[in-house]
Amino acid sequence: MCGIAGFCNDKLNRSQTIKRMTDRIEHRGPDAEGFWIDENSGWTLGHRRLSILDLSVNGAQPMVSHSGRFVIVFNGEIYNVSALRDRLCREAEAQKTGTKLKFRGSSDTEVLLQAVETYGIKQALSYCKGMFALAVYDRDSKTISLARDRAGEKPLYYGFVKGSGKPYFAFASDIAVFKELPDFHNEMDMGAMSEFMLHSYIPAPRSIYKGIYKLKPGNILTLREPYDTPQIEEYWSMEKAAMAGQNSLFTGSEKEATDELEKLLRASIADQMIADVPLGAFLSGGIDSATIVSLMQDMSDKKIKTFTIGFDNPKYNEADYAREIADHLGTDHTEMIISEKEMQEAIPKMSYFFSEPFGDASMIPTYFVSKIAKQKVTVSLSGDAGDELFCGYEGYWKCDNFWKKINKIPMPFRGSRSAILAPFDRMQVGNVHRIKETLNSQNICQLKDVIFDRKNIGLEKVVIGGANVFDMKDIATDRKCIDLHNIPSILADPIADMELFDMMRYHPDDILVKVDRAGMAVSLENRVPMLDKDVVEFSWKIPTRYKYSDGVSKRVLRNILYKYVPKEMMERPKQGFAVPLEKWLKEGTTKEWAQNLIYDSHLVKDGILDGKIVRYSWENLGDNAGFVKLIWNTLMAEQWYRDMI
Repeated sequence: MCGIAGFCNDKLNRSQTIKRMTDRIEHRGPDAEGFWIDENSGWTLGHRRLSILDLSVNGAQPMVSHSGRFVIVFNGEIYNVSALRDRLCREAEAQKTGTKLKFRGSSDTEVLLQAVETYGIKQALSYCKGMFALAVYDRDSKTISLARDRAGEKPLYYGFVKGSGKPYFAFASDIAVFKELPDFHNEMDMGAMSEFMLHSYIPAPRSIYKGIYKLKPGNILTLREPYDTPQIEEYWSMEKAAMAGQNSLFTGSEKEATDELEKLLRASIADQMIADVPLGAFLSGGIDSATIVSLMQDMSDKKIKTFTIGFDNPKYNEADYAREIADHLGTDHTEMIISEKEMQEAIPKMSYFFSEPFGDASMIPTYFVSKIAKQKVTVSLSGDAGDELFCGYEGYWKCDNFWKKINKIPMPFRGSRSAILAPFDRMQVGNVHRIKETLNSQNICQLKDVIFDRKNIGLEKVVIGGANVFDMKDIATDRKCIDLHNIPSILADPIADMELFDMMRYHPDDILVKVDRAGMAVSLENRVPMLDKDVVEFSWKIPTRYKYSDGVSKRVLRNILYKYVPKEMMERPKQGFAVPLEKWLKEGTTKEWAQNLIYDSHLVKDGILDGKIVRYSWENLGDNAGFVKLIWNTLMAEQWYRDMI
């Protein structure tokens, strides 16, 4: 795992600038650094390396292809690298040119670079299974291509920097890297800040800075000389994969679906357990991580290293459950109890590693379990994506039941009833506004967004001048971003439709951001076997009744797990990485820290947030769940603003 950066500007001190950029992401790659400066153009590329495969200098980057034509900086892992290398060698021999492909080392970067030279970047990526963000420069055509993995596991920001002269293109693994450019003056995006206050994260392609964007998963960006008009195309689409799967549903029994899923998960885990460094897995008390660890241990002749954190608050502690599972499976288990004081002290540090406002509070326990794992391993597997792909969220079936009732009421009648509530909707951050939005929902995804994702509509109104700017277009594609007030329905199956919406927005822009940044903060590579291409594509073929029915969620995953762990060991309510936010904000050191930020808010002083709404929410914190979210997101934004601006 690594960090990458680059820019096209020959007016800067290029060696100093790229060094500052890569130094900012040293935590993503502490083992080595490398730079490449093209004297015939303005391109400068930089790399920070966390060595996982081929620890020698043969895996160093930036890497130049054997022909000298292509240069790559690559962050991630290609899990099927052996199969890809064999394919390249077979095809080279079949051409009967008398020469054989020779590789300097065993790194996946070198194989990927050869594949790009042989097939072109789009076809090469179609052959790859992995997680990655990369940039490849073609010296012959003077073209640079950026690409990101299918699910969005690895981050990649890009855009045009407003300097003293003509704007120029730059990219990086971390948005904080752009601040290291000596003439970076891009303004804060108020629309992005509004979306953050509403969702607790900033959906792609937007970022917190105007003109800087997140490359969407499964996309390739191409920029040709004079490097002023990027073009974007998909090489894979979650939406298209879901539509294809739903149009070709698995016709076998639930047992047959379970067997096929286990076969695919085993293949994914086998690929992702390959590393030249120590490897382990996160283990909570839940279905997803227990399934991954069960298969890992069954496939290994050694004890798998597993890691769990617990809290000194019993209400939020799953460590006992995880230990019970680890003992049953026979893993080499490490457990550490984290005090609320330790958790609270970590909160102000998060803005440095997340680099733009991020409000999912489970980032804190994720950071600690990554920190503990890093003491013994460099790579860790997790059970993320089980909820989204296999119907694990309670909100899915609750929304389904509610939508069946509300959809019986014709839209004109629902709209007129919501209008009656308008006079009572004072600040538009309370339950009245939420009821209005619920009644006005056009489809089940909009309903879910109102009830479960945004929780309290109107939180974006705390941003002055930012509430009505949700109609931004992607700079490179001219396609409209997801309209929060007009969320489309794509699939006929309502539960699959909600799963898809989460996989297109919430999962890549919240869950995977949390997993990547928390791991990289301590130089730990996190891998997600359920995001394997074959697993994801098969998940869309599985009928919903095999995922959820008779009050049981994740049925096919449970069927796999119960082969290795007794059913009674897992029968308990879903808990997750919850933290007691409201309690922390009302007492102790967190309350003191929060109060200082609220009453001396730089965001309020600079006219970005509405101080009246912020202070009212703080002073009435216990009256409305939306106030807790508003205050927490305000604190996360405030800490980021002080650290980064």
